[in-house]
Amino acid sequence: MQKLKGSAGFARQFLILLVIGLGALLFTFHNEAFYQRPLAKVEQVHNEKAVKQTDEFKNVDWQTKQHLRIKMLNGKYRGQVLTVTNTYSYSGAMDQRYRVGNEIFLTRVHEKNGELHAAIAGYKRDTVIVFLVWLVILLLLLMMRRQGSLALLSVIVNTILFMLAIELDLKMQAAHVLLIFGVLALIFTVISLVMILGFTRRMLATLGATVFGTIAAMLISLLVFNLTQERGIYYESMQYVTQVPRPLFLAETLLGSLGAVMDESSDIVATIFELKQLDPAATKRQLFLAGRSVGQSIMGPLVNVLFLIFMADTFTSSLLYLKNGNSWGYTFSMNMCLGTVQSLISGIGIVLAIPIASVLAALLLGKKAKA
Repeated sequence: MQKLKGSAGFARQFLILLVIGLGALLFTFHNEAFYQRPLAKVEQVHNEKAVKQTDEFKNVDWQTKQHLRIKMLNGKYRGQVLTVTNTYSYSGAMDQRYRVGNEIFLTRVHEKNGELHAAIAGYKRDTVIVFLVWLVILLLLLMMRRQGSLALLSVIVNTILFMLAIELDLKMQAAHVLLIFGVLALIFTVISLVMILGFTRRMLATLGATVFGTIAAMLISLLVFNLTQERGIYYESMQYVTQVPRPLFLAETLLGSLGAVMDESSDIVATIFELKQLDPAATKRQLFLAGRSVGQSIMGPLVNVLFLIFMADTFTSSLLYLKNGNSWGYTFSMNMCLGTVQSLISGIGIVLAIPIASVLAALLLGKKAKA
């Protein structure tokens, strides 16, 4: 009987989420009136012949000019038809191709000699974004139920806090970047763990391991920076930064390390707690050794995950540097150096979190060994 009720409840939740998702997607197809930016729909496309382009480094690309017949969807020009031009390349590095049915944003919309003119500003992408958000929420709530809803809520709360921290940093003219984001990192950790794990010994062990592991990794990195006088660290590669780059880089590293250390610490502590439930007589030493074994098993994959994230983040820009005649050394210095340093600091935090998480969980749960 309970299984039938559970199945019925699951089906009802799935149906509700499905209706909400379809409603949200349908809204994005007809929400032109809610945009203040000029919006139009592509009705007809004429592509000219592709032209070969070769630069001084023998890089070859093909450019195509498009003539788009579009119809205005909002604003005072709604319903009017005009023609705009667009040039796209085969590589698509700095431009994009438009097709019939695409909805696009416009800029510099004006009338001249009785004709309407405008320039293309980019795609309208809200449908894709709404679908992906809905899909994530659907999977979280249906597969993880209560834990999924709490995880989703913690992400929302942390996102709001992160935006508030950025606003505070801007208002204070970046005077206390490390203090602001250091406090934010601590708040992130507490909120995430309390909402998901509750105020329990498991939460305390994970919190302690995360905080101590992250702080230890940052202190070691600062010590190394001081001893080496930060030679080989090129802060000038932080493009478009109008603040002092060093504190901002340390704040980025702190937040990145926090996520990696929390991930590993939660896995170790969760395993030790499960072991304790299976064997209530387990001693502190046994629990510590179990936690250390788990940490050693997941340390390698976690470090590789960090490396792959770093590679994915710098892959396209590194290719751009190399394709434009720059050496591997210059490409690494200007594009990969800071990311490598951040990955190494996170790796230090991952290694340090193994004994810290194992010790804290064993002390909170384990029994003293019999003499």
